[in-house]
Amino acid sequence: MNRTDARKIAEKITNEQLQQMFNNAQNSIKDWTKVSSVNKGLTKGVAWNVLASKFDVTEKYHILAKTNMVREFGEFLPDELKPEKKAKRQFKHPSHQNPIFNREILNNPWYKNSDKLEGGQDELEKY
Repeated sequence: MNRTDARKIAEKITNEQLQQMFNNAQNSIKDWTKVSSVNKGLTKGVAWNVLASKFDVTEKYHILAKTNMVREFGEFLPDELKPEKKAKRQFKHPSHQNPIFNREILNNPWYKNSDKLEGGQDELEKY
């Protein structure tokens, strides 16, 4: 999850919802040696020890701490709190012309008339 989405969620999430997220993460994560998404120098296990092992529902946490909690374990949030996935944009195919490697052709008068030149390097063989 990216920082912006995590920050928006962290501003409105309750400690009870964070506790539910941690419970889901604890039951679902099998490989605690994977790299942390918050800090690439740590594993998920270290991130758990820092962010979740002493989590107290009654305590008030700083927005940055909540943001890091959501960034690290946000995939285990309830569905109503997860951000909407943005649809990937469809890109058009790029236009293409075969390259012309012979510089002499650039001085040729029929080159200036682009409707006669269709095949790029193939057209040079006719020249």
